[in-house]
Amino acid sequence: MISIVTPAFNESTNLRALYHRLAATMGAQAIDWEWVIVDDHSRDDTFTVIQQLAATDARVRGLRLARNSGSHLAIMCALHHVSGDAAALLAADLQDPPEFIAQMLERWRAGAQVVWAVRRQRPGDTSHQGFAAVYYWIMRTLVGLRDIPATGADFFLIDRVVIDAFRQSRERNTSVFALITWLGFRQDQIEYDKQPRASGRSGWTLARKITLVIDSVTSFSDFPLRWCLYGGLSLIAVGLLLGVVGVVLLPSLGAGLLLLVALVVALSGVQLGALAVVGQYVYRALDEARGRPRYVIEAVAGRLVSAQPAVE
Repeated sequence: MISIVTPAFNESTNLRALYHRLAATMGAQAIDWEWVIVDDHSRDDTFTVIQQLAATDARVRGLRLARNSGSHLAIMCALHHVSGDAAALLAADLQDPPEFIAQMLERWRAGAQVVWAVRRQRPGDTSHQGFAAVYYWIMRTLVGLRDIPATGADFFLIDRVVIDAFRQSRERNTSVFALITWLGFRQDQIEYDKQPRASGRSGWTLARKITLVIDSVTSFSDFPLRWCLYGGLSLIAVGLLLGVVGVVLLPSLGAGLLLLVALVVALSGVQLGALAVVGQYVYRALDEARGRPRYVIEAVAGRLVSAQPAVE
């Protein structure tokens, strides 16, 4: 049994086409499969389409979140409700070809527990390319997750043992891809060319990108705290040196007062920056301690084999 998981936000125009391609692909593999779609509280009739697909094919199952929670929480929700021996993430916009699941299954049968579909090209999407390059450089170089694909991956297949390990995590402000990389296991890659979006508009806004960077870095590394410390110590040393030079060596030019003001401003900036970084960590600790549900399911389409609570 292979589970396909798909987060969907305003994707009513793409889901039927994706279903037909997915059914053809999995039919050629002669393997049992299910498709778990999580509607991230879409504003269009995405969940209506999911209900229609579930009514005609028992392998299709749908969940609708009670509020828009973002694609990563939608993926978490889907992985909590799969029953397959492996699960593959598939975007709803047809940018990730479902036909590549066959190659991923080959690598999985060969022993890989995590199979990444790594982008070769991303035609006509330069803004996302630039962000992805910076994001994955940060994750590999600064955060230290060196197994994460250098060019990024929106498409993966994971073994049941990885799914069970993933379910043990109780984090809410995190990146699914970074968490799966952090878990370890035997990882492999295949290459594919990302396709243009079939229709509709992406909900991947600049604000969501910035949030992903902050969540990913603070969830897996303390390097911002360390760099604030190093930067603060360096600026204090430079400020003291400039103060000595200005007050002792250049008193006739009146540079002492100017340098003192500059030092106070610089140190205030360091303090504010450090407090902002610490605040991110404190907020996340508070968010985890609250015990609020990570997502709330509003409605269900089809029969869910893996029974899970409506609030998680």
